[in-house]
Amino acid sequence: MRCLLRSSEDSLRVKKLYEWENARRKEASCIIGVDEVGRGPMAGPVVACAVILPAKPEIPRINDSKKLTSKTREQLFGLIVEISIAVGIGIRSAKFIDENGISAATFSAMRMAIDEVISTGFEPGLVLVDGYPIPELEVKQEAIIKGDSKIASIACASIIAKVVRDGIMTQYDRVYPGYRFSLHKGYCTRLHLDLLREKGPSPIHRKSFKPVREVINQG
Repeated sequence: MRCLLRSSEDSLRVKKLYEWENARRKEASCIIGVDEVGRGPMAGPVVACAVILPAKPEIPRINDSKKLTSKTREQLFGLIVEISIAVGIGIRSAKFIDENGISAATFSAMRMAIDEVISTGFEPGLVLVDGYPIPELEVKQEAIIKGDSKIASIACASIIAKVVRDGIMTQYDRVYPGYRFSLHKGYCTRLHLDLLREKGPSPIHRKSFKPVREVINQG
């Protein structure tokens, strides 16, 4: 009985994600949802995703990517890509983050993702972005705090961005062995800090971030 209740509650939650977005279609038929992953880690890139969903998509279980298991995100990834009208990805490296700051890098990755969608021939009437407005964006936008838990296309963008970034960090684990990037994905865990102090920074560590900078200064 509990499983049935949970399933019913989750279906209602997902339905509300779509209802909120579909209400905006009275203002704009083409809506892009945007989110990013990777602001906090001390290694690796920041990744943004832009998604256009059809008016009545049927993607179950979508949510803020942080609230989903890795297995569920992987399952939803293929479904979102298949059902979405368009998907764009923007990536900014650790080097770009060090040179420009994490906020500028994040917004730049978001604009890249939106531009990739627009380059396929879509003209968005509205961009829905998680968090704060994107500077220098020449499209009407609406910023929603915790939008990845409230808006369908933003939730889908968060899932795509998370899976893409996790895949990049898994690849880096093979390029820079010993840092366990596939395990912690560059986040500031106890294990990652210990390995950073033991081995020193790799080329993908963010030297502008305090934990990495402290290791460099200690020489």
